[in-house]
Amino acid sequence: MRLIRWLVPVLIWLAGCLVVGRAADGAEVMLPEKFQRLLPLHEPLGKPGPFDWLAHHPEPGQTFGQYVASRPVVPDRRRRTIYVQPLGEFTEAQQRIVELAGRYLRIYFDLPAEVRPAMPLKLIPASARRRHPEWGMEQVLTGYVLEKILWPRLPRDAGAYLAFTPTDLWPGEGWNFVFGQASLRQRVGVWSIYRFGDPDRDDETFRLCLKRTIKTAAHETAHMFSMLHCIQFRCAMNGSNHLAESDRRPLWLCPHCLAKLCWATKADPEKRFRDLAAFCTEQGFDEEAEFFRKSLAAIQGRR
Repeated sequence: MRLIRWLVPVLIWLAGCLVVGRAADGAEVMLPEKFQRLLPLHEPLGKPGPFDWLAHHPEPGQTFGQYVASRPVVPDRRRRTIYVQPLGEFTEAQQRIVELAGRYLRIYFDLPAEVRPAMPLKLIPASARRRHPEWGMEQVLTGYVLEKILWPRLPRDAGAYLAFTPTDLWPGEGWNFVFGQASLRQRVGVWSIYRFGDPDRDDETFRLCLKRTIKTAAHETAHMFSMLHCIQFRCAMNGSNHLAESDRRPLWLCPHCLAKLCWATKADPEKRFRDLAAFCTEQGFDEEAEFFRKSLAAIQGRR
């Protein structure tokens, strides 16, 4: 299977402002009413800056109805577990980030999640590594990780199999780096902590690294359930071309992307909001915790 047929750069885009989409048979598929209640809480994405993702990668978007009609890859009775696969050597603080990311994914998708024993980076040959020609850091070719490391080892019960590495990533010629990359159909993905700050330095940097990490982990896992990038709202499924743009991306999903996730995983949105608010409070993400509490009230019709 040729790589180009099933891999997509980490940042693909999804739309979703419309309340109505169309299924394959032409029938209208409404955004469920409980998710419509969340719309007033969400801001439009706005016009991209000159260096932002959409300025360089225009995309058509995807409504909830279009997602349902696309026959997406979703967890099923057998394939339900999200596996996090550390790849390389991690410091103590980085390992804590990995463990917390596993917890977060369990809450975010309301699916079992397991962190596996680390694999050595030496599994990746010299032909799938490089030194960046200007910046000098070692980088690993994402396609090799997906096609040669993860795909042959995909657990039988894996809803998604996601590698996590402290080494920088690049997807091939014409790119400087990517934060991560995932397949929309093959249930495999990879992301890197390299550009997210040094979590061993102090508590503030640890929290920043954690937030960036869980944001990317959830984004990549959603791609593995065939969710595209969001182009209408500020949303966890926005694409990003650089770290500042990634930092602007929130932890929360817009109503359309949330409806997709809940349709795909059968997650209870109310339980999910409660658990996300508790996780964010525990980690000191006060703004995000408050947003999830407001979302819980809105979806319950309490506001």
